Amino acid sequence: MIRLGVNLDHIATVRNAREEKYPDPVQAAVFAELGGAANITCHLREDRRHIRDRDVELLKELIKIPLNLEIAATEEMVCFAEKIKAHSVTLVPEKRQELTTEGGLSMGDVSDSLKGSVDRLKKVGSLVVLFVESNPKDMELSHSVGADAVELHTGELCRILDAEVSTAQKYKAVQEFSVGAKRAHELGMQVHIGHGLNYANAMWAQHIPHVEEANIGHAIIAQSIFTGLQAATGQMFKLLNNPQYKPLV
Repeated sequence: MIRLGVNLDHIATVRNAREEKYPDPVQAAVFAELGGAANITCHLREDRRHIRDRDVELLKELIKIPLNLEIAATEEMVCFAEKIKAHSVTLVPEKRQELTTEGGLSMGDVSDSLKGSVDRLKKVGSLVVLFVESNPKDMELSHSVGADAVELHTGELCRILDAEVSTAQKYKAVQEFSVGAKRAHELGMQVHIGHGLNYANAMWAQHIPHVEEANIGHAIIAQSIFTGLQAATGQMFKLLNNPQYKPLV
């Protein structure tokens, strides 16, 4: 079974647009859990454009399912994560000008600093995940710095799945992407996926071997406008896990 992590960043985006107290990410987390979410994900950005420090604190204190905190590997953010002691911490690249995360960590620049961040987060009991591209080299580098898991960046894969009309070509893209997942599993790391997954392509995750978790935000929050968050979460969980939706190849 693929666990579904629901990213609540854009609940906070709507709230912050009017500087109101609603919609509340903690309230949203309840509906996501009722819909089948196994964990709640939020990204505390350095510019606090959506999720804010207090949101993370309240989510950690009040929700009944695990919290996955996404952060950049900076001293400020690692210190905050050490204090929060989230179930898992996902280290992601971050650019101030980007609309959303544009790719995986540049593992060619692996440094003692990154390894130090991983060690510090593991010391407080958090599962440490690196958001990386799906290739064997990045899997090996992730393992070398002590990552417990990798979250494979599915952005480019999803672009192909959304644009390609041929089932054979879609399947080929998934198979090529799966090389990284296989290597991560061989190295003993958990395999997570995230970015760009939506209601038109998420079912293809059933063809990626060893995936334990998918973290999805924008598509679920957008769908919830029409169906409610509980139903939107449940629908996405079925796409990830119900063999009825597994593409025939």
